[in-house]
Amino acid sequence: MKTAKIFLLTTLVAITGFMFAPAAQAQTEDMKIGFVDPRAVLERMPEMRAVQQRLQNFAERKQQELSQKETELQTEIELYQQKVGVISESARQSEEERLSQLDTEFRQLQSEVEREFQQQRAQLMSPLLNQIQQSINTVAETKSLDYVLNTTTSNGDVIILYVSEEIQNEFDITDAVMQDLGI
Repeated sequence: MKTAKIFLLTTLVAITGFMFAPAAQAQTEDMKIGFVDPRAVLERMPEMRAVQQRLQNFAERKQQELSQKETELQTEIELYQQKVGVISESARQSEEERLSQLDTEFRQLQSEVEREFQQQRAQLMSPLLNQIQQSINTVAETKSLDYVLNTTTSNGDVIILYVSEEIQNEFDITDAVMQDLGI
């Protein structure tokens, strides 16, 4: 009796699976997936050169500030090293605490500069990335795509490792996005 119930249950599960499998397969066969390399588009945008120049100018200014602070810190350390042998123990401790504080401030400034650079980069890149996204949306709608995948990660790693030439020609929308953007 127990074996018959298990057999009946297994048969019902199998029949149900067969009934829904063609419907699921039909849905995936109709699905169209495109892909794009937004980094390639970004690199070709004329506005990108201006963004890169502004970021370089910003980085140079901030690096100059950091270099000046580092020089000041090094000068303070050298002065301390010159007088360390002739000052009292309490003066030495006080001076070391002051130098430690200066070093901490310098490291905080480095972190702040890095954070400011990332904010500046995000602010300058945002309009370009929005333009690219709008163009991707337009091209995807024109080609009736259900999904568009990014072919690379933000650090340049390739996500899509192989695409046949036929699929590449039909579903790589990178060039179409560039055309839509006028580049």
